[in-house]
Amino acid sequence: MSLLQRAEYSREVRGEADDARPAGPRTPEERFNDSVREYRRMLLDEIDLEELEKLGPSQRRVRLERVMSHLVSRNGPVLAARERQAIIKRVVDEALGLGILEPLLNDESITEIMVNGPDDIYVERSGRLERLPLSFSSDDQLMQVIDRIVAGVNRRIDEASPMVDARLATGERVNVIIPPLALDGPTLTIRRFPTPFSLDDLQGKGSFDALSRELLAACVRARFNIVVSGGTGTGKTTMLNALSGLIPDDDRIVTIEDSAELQLQQPHVIRLESRPANVEGRGQVTIRDLVRNSLRMRPDRIIVGEVRGGETLDMLQAMNTGHDGSLVTVHANNTLDAVSRLETLASMSEVKIPFEALRDQINSAVDLIVQLSRGADGSRRITEIAAVTSQSREEFQLTPLMRFRSNPVGADRKVTGVHEMLEIPAPVAERLWGAGHQLSAGFRIAADSRIPRS
Repeated sequence: MSLLQRAEYSREVRGEADDARPAGPRTPEERFNDSVREYRRMLLDEIDLEELEKLGPSQRRVRLERVMSHLVSRNGPVLAARERQAIIKRVVDEALGLGILEPLLNDESITEIMVNGPDDIYVERSGRLERLPLSFSSDDQLMQVIDRIVAGVNRRIDEASPMVDARLATGERVNVIIPPLALDGPTLTIRRFPTPFSLDDLQGKGSFDALSRELLAACVRARFNIVVSGGTGTGKTTMLNALSGLIPDDDRIVTIEDSAELQLQQPHVIRLESRPANVEGRGQVTIRDLVRNSLRMRPDRIIVGEVRGGETLDMLQAMNTGHDGSLVTVHANNTLDAVSRLETLASMSEVKIPFEALRDQINSAVDLIVQLSRGADGSRRITEIAAVTSQSREEFQLTPLMRFRSNPVGADRKVTGVHEMLEIPAPVAERLWGAGHQLSAGFRIAADSRIPRS
């Protein structure tokens, strides 16, 4: 949407909002919104949009801030410096950015922004939801922000196409759903990608202990195929990113995601991202297409942000055909559910394979499952690390290597406990030892292990 189109749309929105404005006493927030609306009208009348379109983004902001400063000095009452700056920023943000959402996007402590209609805005901080005293002036103003987001990725949203997944220019993942599917008004969810954490960072935050870190590091370097499992918001992508940091620099890595969230630091990384169909319903490229294509790219390791369909079968086959050390995430509530869900997802392929054959694929391909959970206090941690010890077409058998033992939750809802390291099965210990990774004395190795005793 061009600046000229935005201006016309804003004038329409302004007119409708003015007609719908209720009578009676105004709250401070409503008076502030009235001032913003009035100055936005003045700004649209004052600026030359054709000239503004020729400027770069930073130059546009500087120009509009200068014009707004002049308008406030010329037309408005005398305002405190703080209120004056708030009005200028809000008007310019609505003209060029996402309005009241701009300060939230600039707040590093916020990991998710949830807009449930114009008057209901929540954010997530430190794993906890918090309602904010903010609101859009109307459904139309919220829709203007949504249109600006989807237009930036060449998508559209209307009653014929009421759901959209998009991404902001700064990388945040966006989901939009509007009426008639969203009964309470346009709903917007923005997930921010935090600064990448290393395993040391996550250990410092209490996500796991030192022995768990040592075990995970050894398994990644020994080229175990690892599945990171957990529910929504448990930190699967964060953990995947941290584990990937242990991959050697000389490996060729292909990452495949719906929205590019991973931030690998190795020099030889090829990043692939799926693409939805265009307005005409053409041009879709799925995760499965990318997994298949990646096999022709000579990858040492394949990292898939999340499997949720038929691409699971292709990923399992890749793990079984020389791409050891691959990483993937899946939605599941525990480690056993994770392997069962992989079996179900793999069966969604158009290739009809008996469940016994799928079980054989999973038993051969998956070596380790890392289960994540989010506690009542919003903290995210590893609650179990399990090795897949079943073989061939046997029923799934998982051997826990580590479990988090939680203490009873008190009145403060804070989750505490200990990460308890269990016995390491002989096949796991021997594979690590064969790859040159001798576990420290803090581990308890199975008695039938053939590893030389010191």
